[in-house]
Amino acid sequence: MLAYSDTKIQEVVLHFVGNSFHEEGLTLGNTKLEFTPEVEEHLLTYFFSSFKENEFYRFHHESHLNLNELFSYAEAIFENPADLVAHSKSIAKHLYENSNHPKIKGGELYVVHIQNCLLEGEPTEAIGIFKSENKDTFLDISEEDGAFNITSAEGIHIKNLDKGCIIFNTEKEDGYVLNVIDNTNKGNDAKFWFDHFLHVKQREDTYYQTSSVMQIAKEFITKKLPKEFAADKADQAEMLNKSASYFKEQDHFDLSEFANVVIQQPDIMDSFHDFTTSYQKERAISIPENFALNETAITKKKGVFKSVIKLDKNFSVYVHGDRNKIERGEDESGRKFYTLWYDEEK
Repeated sequence: MLAYSDTKIQEVVLHFVGNSFHEEGLTLGNTKLEFTPEVEEHLLTYFFSSFKENEFYRFHHESHLNLNELFSYAEAIFENPADLVAHSKSIAKHLYENSNHPKIKGGELYVVHIQNCLLEGEPTEAIGIFKSENKDTFLDISEEDGAFNITSAEGIHIKNLDKGCIIFNTEKEDGYVLNVIDNTNKGNDAKFWFDHFLHVKQREDTYYQTSSVMQIAKEFITKKLPKEFAADKADQAEMLNKSASYFKEQDHFDLSEFANVVIQQPDIMDSFHDFTTSYQKERAISIPENFALNETAITKKKGVFKSVIKLDKNFSVYVHGDRNKIERGEDESGRKFYTLWYDEEK
């Protein structure tokens, strides 16, 4: 999670943003929230405890960065924080306009001006945009003269932020640096928050580069290799294991070195280079051929090289090492089988 022990909340404006598809309301707050130091402590936990440190984004726009509404609102707030209420209303209206899918839940929207928010160890001014959509039921126990009472109330769990965005006041010319989460929607459903409301793309740092090239290697081995070179699951497992070892042992990535160490065969190496080029072109990304590997990304993504051969619903064969000790075959009746050789049973 993000470290926030020295972070200070300067001001908070609260709005309610409903679902425009269902014609729910938009209620705009006209004043900044008042809160005690104890409440500020709870707000910091609510706003920050769900964020991860290593995956960052930027605002972008296909034509010009200034046409990204959220970029323009953030720029205006950083330039004049006294106008937070007015600009937060514009942010809430923009969210309401984009809440036009039947699955999007209405909820409270917090727009927050923050000081001493840590970015890669450096205290930085920031703007937080947080949305709460789901409520929990809480029980409250009270006692008076030995008589206990129990009541219930609906409220927000301070460790379950639904959607959030922290905009750090740095690298403005590239679209600022952002940390973004959506804990209620996954896959295509999350595009509402990332793509439609914020309109962001990943920051192309070493974390992003490492994650991307590991994904490229995995997709080449599991999709391209079997189609173009008739590689069976055991061949794929061998190359996945070699890839995992490469990323575990190296501190720098070199495209040609990776191909020589992991792939080795010239015709497959040529196919891998072509696949890498087309992968980047299709996704409009650019990954350098040489860069420092990010250890956190390797740890998080190491599961992509998991080499498991699933046989119907009966067996799963985990392949960790020597390719020569597993062989695929088929008997006279057409039944397929694997032969495994080993020295010791554990």
